[in-house]
Amino acid sequence: MKLIEPPVTEASAPFWDATREQRFVLPWSTATGKTVWYPREVDPAAPDQPFDWREASGEGVVYAASVHHKTGPGRDPDDGLYVVALVELPEGVRMMTNIVGCPPDEVTVGMPVRLAWHPLSDGRHLPMFAPA
Repeated sequence: MKLIEPPVTEASAPFWDATREQRFVLPWSTATGKTVWYPREVDPAAPDQPFDWREASGEGVVYAASVHHKTGPGRDPDDGLYVVALVELPEGVRMMTNIVGCPPDEVTVGMPVRLAWHPLSDGRHLPMFAPA
């Protein structure tokens, strides 16, 4: 599978560094004790406080899904249909991702999923999810 590789920013570096070891970490607000997703420069609840990066479960449930019939940006047309999904994590956030490991038309809302890693060219891994 060919994809456009996400850029690394100062805010997202801890996330991407962990993926090199296939560790799934999320930023937590030190002010509220809640997960904040996506990685960002400033905690909305406490702009002067740093984030705490913690290991996440790697589990989730499909909250919404869409089967894409046309090749997306940077994708290889030979890859065929693919699923873009919003996965609800037990840590309290939703993550936009792809569902892999099953036919696209079998992905359903409420489906339990588990983390699957897609290797990138620079040693990082892109988190995707597959049926649990």
